[in-house]
Amino acid sequence: MDAKDKLIVALDVENANQALKLFDSLHDSVGMFKIGIQLFTAAGPEIVQQIVSRGGRVFLDLKYHDIPNTVAMAAIEATRLGVSLFNIHAAGGHEMMKRTANAVAEVATRENLAKPKVLAVTLLTSIDQETLNQIGIDDVPKIAVGRLAKLARESGLNGVVASAQEIEIISESVSQPDFLIVTPGIRSATDAAHDQRRTMTAGEAIRAGADYLVIGRPILEAADPVRAAQDFVNEIDEALRTTAGQSEFAEQSRSQSVQ
Repeated sequence: MDAKDKLIVALDVENANQALKLFDSLHDSVGMFKIGIQLFTAAGPEIVQQIVSRGGRVFLDLKYHDIPNTVAMAAIEATRLGVSLFNIHAAGGHEMMKRTANAVAEVATRENLAKPKVLAVTLLTSIDQETLNQIGIDDVPKIAVGRLAKLARESGLNGVVASAQEIEIISESVSQPDFLIVTPGIRSATDAAHDQRRTMTAGEAIRAGADYLVIGRPILEAADPVRAAQDFVNEIDEALRTTAGQSEFAEQSRSQSVQ
């Protein structure tokens, strides 16, 4: 993927008009747009259809979490909307995730639809150790994330949504290279963290192994959102080049040592 394809802009705005205005200005600069619970509640499925019909790719961020049948039925409707990614909570357990993955595959095949990637939400980036303790979980965040990522893969999901700070533990828990890691909580070095507690810069996240970055307020609240998005794309591109260079150097070193 090009650097811009790794950037997902969160359309966390109040109405469809604002969302479509941002889409029109940014669609040439970024790879995908996230539609979350605020915009979906305000504008409904129609905003997804409008963006898809204009050639945009959508990450539907509704974090489904319910009994297995209910989530599976919702997943079928998400597939019919034409989204590229959508997510469910890993905390729903193996049966919920497995039935969702199967339902998506079946409806995509039966109705000749593009099959979206299904992601598991591990821990929200607003959750820290204190929050886990409050809800009765004794594990530190990275251990909980690793366990949930492994469960998601075993349940047939395509990847996870997790803080960039947990990428290493996810990679250790799931060895498959096609298992996607989508990271919210991305900030530039000068951005405020707001309510995000486990954050990282775009370059740091890419170098750590993130496949997609979800960025909202640092772009939406910028004086020039297009320029802000391009700055993040440039940072991603630089990190990709650095990572590629390091990989090439490591490969050359291994070849020389074998000789």
